[in-house]
Amino acid sequence: MENKTFTVSGNIVDVCGKKIFKGSILVENGRISRITENPVAEDQYILPGLIDSHIHIESSMLIPSEFARLAVVHGTVSTVSDPHEIANVLGVPGVRFMIGNGAKVPFKFNFGASSCVPATSFETAGARLGLGEIEELLSMKEVKYLSEMMNYPGVLYGDPEVAAKLKLAGKYNKPVDGHAPGLKGDEAARYAGAGITTDHECFSREEALDKIKYGMKILIREGSAAKNFEALFSLVDEFPDMVMFCSDDKHPDDLADGHINDLVKRSLAKGLDVFNVLRACTFNPVMHYKLETGLLREGDAADFIITDNLTEFNVLSTWVDGIKVAESGKTLIQRVVESPFNNFNIGPISAESISVSQQPGLIRVQEAYDGQLITGVLSVEPKLENGCLVSDPERDILKLIVKNRYSETPAGVGFIKGLGLKRGAVASCVAHDSHNIVASGTDDESIIRAVNLIIKNKGGISVVDGDFEEVLPLPFAGIMTVEDGYNVAEKYRRMDRLVKTLGSRLQAPFMTLSFMALLVIPNLKLSDQGLFDGEKFAFTQLFII
Repeated sequence: MENKTFTVSGNIVDVCGKKIFKGSILVENGRISRITENPVAEDQYILPGLIDSHIHIESSMLIPSEFARLAVVHGTVSTVSDPHEIANVLGVPGVRFMIGNGAKVPFKFNFGASSCVPATSFETAGARLGLGEIEELLSMKEVKYLSEMMNYPGVLYGDPEVAAKLKLAGKYNKPVDGHAPGLKGDEAARYAGAGITTDHECFSREEALDKIKYGMKILIREGSAAKNFEALFSLVDEFPDMVMFCSDDKHPDDLADGHINDLVKRSLAKGLDVFNVLRACTFNPVMHYKLETGLLREGDAADFIITDNLTEFNVLSTWVDGIKVAESGKTLIQRVVESPFNNFNIGPISAESISVSQQPGLIRVQEAYDGQLITGVLSVEPKLENGCLVSDPERDILKLIVKNRYSETPAGVGFIKGLGLKRGAVASCVAHDSHNIVASGTDDESIIRAVNLIIKNKGGISVVDGDFEEVLPLPFAGIMTVEDGYNVAEKYRRMDRLVKTLGSRLQAPFMTLSFMALLVIPNLKLSDQGLFDGEKFAFTQLFII
């Protein structure tokens, strides 16, 4: 991957000037020194490298250097990355690790200062980023923005600490990302008026239009669990300056298969304007976040991709700072080996610890939806055995637990509909945003075994089916591995298939499970401290009295 002087020729896609012409590009010392329009024989297309405008690298279960190895194959050269997953586990040292590890490979990670760690005061995290930590991060040149302000009630009602964080972003002249699912009308106007510049949580066109009206840019998200492209893609041509593409969370199997290039392909297949589509994942994020990623202009960093055409959009090669990092579907980035560090402080748990005694009345059950992070709320007659509430796989009402992994405390216990398991159990330490252990299953014994597999490995995902057990260890902060990304993707695929053989019909059951503890997404969620009403932003009771 030696950097050198060279020329590349073909159909040059000028995204900034909105034109395509035949010509040659001279690259010297990692930058584009000259672009010449002339007739050339090559029929390939040269265009700026792709950018994911909002992603949590940790959700790939890979450290940044390994994420880059897989992403460049799909034409991604840069990300706008919120490190709040590792920040919730390890604080500022975790964020500094992400920055340092990412700098070891030819790829352009742009990290944010995580604004809400922990996401709420109603859960237990491993660290806290206060005003001092936020300013420490914002003062770093590697940190480009204040990342998603999930505490939208704090914004709307003038919480002093939230206001101070927004003021710090202004002090360092860095934009603020939003996170306000369902916010519309006057509340959306007030949220945007506080200086929030983007939102990636829109799941309806109506909501997105409201936020655009008040000046917020819409990040169209298509991740492993949350998929909003079909609802929002028309915005690309209607508001080309106000739209970007992102994945938010991408599990390793999906990352191995594709990235932002898939959104480009789908957009082009729908007949959207090619320049509007490409600007959404190149020009717009560079301008908004003031990124140092090249846009195929003279003087820019030589960050570009070569495709066979602008229809199938097959990526032939990817270049970062004039270094070829992928070719013919193969990564050219060498692996980086790191020593894991963690924050995991509990021992095995017992079935008695998740037992719930019978009480009069119905129970509140959170309903998971495929492809969405929001949940519904059901009132259900519980199934009882020996005076205790148990899972009822016939009705798809399964016990759900969230266990604090930072200290020995009782688990939060609730029930969930939508996972679809007919037998066995699943567990994961990838549980947004505090990354405690979330688990569900058809019987208490299976749930406990799945959880104890996670505890034994100090992080990971697990599946239990009778006597069978499978675990993918994630020893780095309990949420990532230092293993080869393609091997991790294959093991994850196997475990995903195992969960589906247990009865789940979800597209991404582990990813969906991981969001069942994310309290800032309504309506009903579960933390290690108890059942949480996302509408009232307060704890609620399992039993409806």
